[in-house]
Amino acid sequence: MFLKKKKIFEKFKKKIPIICITSYTAPIAKIADKYADIILVGDSVGPVLYGFNSTRKVSIDLILQHAKAVVTQAKNSMVVVDMPYGTYERDAKLAYKNAKKIISETGADAVKLEGGEKIFDIITFLIKKKINVMGHIGLLPQKHNGKYPVYGRKKNEEKKILDDLSSLEKAGVFSIVIECTVESIVKKLMKKSNTPIIGIGATSECDGQVLVAEDLLGLTDFNAKFLKKYSNLDVIISRAFEKFSSDVVKRKYPQKKNYYK
Repeated sequence: MFLKKKKIFEKFKKKIPIICITSYTAPIAKIADKYADIILVGDSVGPVLYGFNSTRKVSIDLILQHAKAVVTQAKNSMVVVDMPYGTYERDAKLAYKNAKKIISETGADAVKLEGGEKIFDIITFLIKKKINVMGHIGLLPQKHNGKYPVYGRKKNEEKKILDDLSSLEKAGVFSIVIECTVESIVKKLMKKSNTPIIGIGATSECDGQVLVAEDLLGLTDFNAKFLKKYSNLDVIISRAFEKFSSDVVKRKYPQKKNYYK
């Protein structure tokens, strides 16, 4: 884990963008590991793979199983696991119990928590207990329960996010995700930050970028402004299923070469 974390900081110092891909399964993680510095096992697994209308419905047991699968394939990437809603924000000891469970049972390298100043004491406690923590500021999906408003358009949000950044850096997080935040505020954050900032809907000036694998591959109906789809696997998969169905109906599959003798 030390070498993976060191690689991230070396890229940060050299101003080489950090690559983060959100993955929930072994097959996707195996491919992502060839390119990503960080693989995030996000609580977005709920809406993406299970059709939940919110990340709040993701339990610790659910995310544990996906983290275990990802870790089996992550030979080069640092694996970070989201702490689900309700598992950390109320009590430092509960947060440590659950973070330790995630790390010890999955072999992941770090956990990610949403929030800044309000959970400063909790993050500080985890880091003192030798848990690596990634922060998350700006839009907080767990807080908004399925809604995704752009952060920074309301009065006092700029001051709040700057305070959150300061709190997270003081606590000692190794990196911070900033989500769906207006460009002008992101630029101010980048000037003040001494910690790798990974953006999602937060301009190309961030120290790195993260997208969900299924979103960038074109497997979901998610169409946020920040998303760029690099493939259309839904079309490719649809064609494959159509061909399979046709072959079965016409008895072209299986053929003799598929038989066992």
